[in-house]
Amino acid sequence: MDRREFMRVTGLGAIAYAALPSIDWAWGDIPSRTGGPITGRKLNIACIGVGGKGGSDAAAVAGENIVALCDVDFERGKGSFNRFPDAKRYKDFRRMLMEMDDQIDAVTVSTPDHMHFPAAMMAVKMGKHVFVQKPMTHTIEEARALTEAARKHQVATQMGIQGHSFDGIRRMREWYGARAIGDINEVHIWTNRPIWPQGELPLPAAQAIPKDLDWNLWQGVAPERDYSSANTHFVWRGWWDYGCGALGDIGCHAMDCPFDVLKLGSPTSVEAETGPQSVWSAPKWSIVTYQFPATAERGPIKLVWYDGEVKPERPADLEEGRKLGSGGQLWYGSKGTILVNDIYAKSARMIPQAAWVDFAKNRMPEKTEEDSIGHVEEWLQACRGGAPAGANFDYSGPLTEMVLLGNLAVRTGKRIEWDSENLRCTNVPEANKLVRKRYRKF
Repeated sequence: MDRREFMRVTGLGAIAYAALPSIDWAWGDIPSRTGGPITGRKLNIACIGVGGKGGSDAAAVAGENIVALCDVDFERGKGSFNRFPDAKRYKDFRRMLMEMDDQIDAVTVSTPDHMHFPAAMMAVKMGKHVFVQKPMTHTIEEARALTEAARKHQVATQMGIQGHSFDGIRRMREWYGARAIGDINEVHIWTNRPIWPQGELPLPAAQAIPKDLDWNLWQGVAPERDYSSANTHFVWRGWWDYGCGALGDIGCHAMDCPFDVLKLGSPTSVEAETGPQSVWSAPKWSIVTYQFPATAERGPIKLVWYDGEVKPERPADLEEGRKLGSGGQLWYGSKGTILVNDIYAKSARMIPQAAWVDFAKNRMPEKTEEDSIGHVEEWLQACRGGAPAGANFDYSGPLTEMVLLGNLAVRTGKRIEWDSENLRCTNVPEANKLVRKRYRKF
């Protein structure tokens, strides 16, 4: 490790504890400890957020010992409550972690985006192993802080981007190593998100709070707002107070493969075109262009993101009658093009078909990477002292930072020049207010 890298790692470790003082009250007087492998028995797991996606995340660890379930809406969480009747039930994750500290080894976090960081950071500081849904955090600063804290506290981590454990990304790494389409210079990624209302929307009108929902706890660190079904379950993704728009929903999935294969790291600049939006709500559509610098192993890369059913220009070598799917990727190289009509790189093929047939018959590299044991299983194995999970925070933290950087361009409407080392936009001062946020006391 050279001096520059040493200063980066040791200096940024302080961010987890110094840069976010306004949220310390949320954890109270908690113990601070390092984690360790859990061997010789099942893991004792607590699940934070157990309705919707949280229900399937809890089910994915059902083979372990589920000791506690937490959800701010007991009606929404009743499926998990019924599945794990012996688990203690909570609405406030802080109370759960404090009361059951010595009974919990690991935690899953499947809340809306704005509460990923508070819940995960408290667990990490207490030495609990943590699985967090994507995006890892709500802001760029939180992603950096949580990454550094997980390293400091030596806990096993994983972000919920299951495609990282699929076969597609492994094959793409092998194809890239074999220079299947030569030197990669551009990647275009599109999605059908958002599939919820967003755009030039005002704050929704107040409604009566459902009896099973603790609205104060649901809002958590977000600004105080009136309850409305138009900004809560699932549809929260389109509201900046709680979600990160289409980029936050699918970006960590869809950008995972190029981020990994091309070792993208941090971009030097990002700019965006968007449809209508408001200060509260993400736009109906956006086109976001990231510029990544050259490295010793490759040239510069342009990555373009499209959402709101906007798609890239149809490639010239795609045969008539073949379509771009509702979500996918195009990789352009000096010797050809790869089309992926899904977000996980499972359907990757060269185009036109003749190029794919030639590659598959004459140039397909040997399969060198072992299959994953499963995305959640990787994390459970890491909790027991095995190898770090593939999407652990050292990987998924920088990925989350890169994805969320696109929202700075989306929200400001300006080209963002980025200093990753210092987490700072160097040319648009007002954008730096979006790198971090204020936390409401709840």
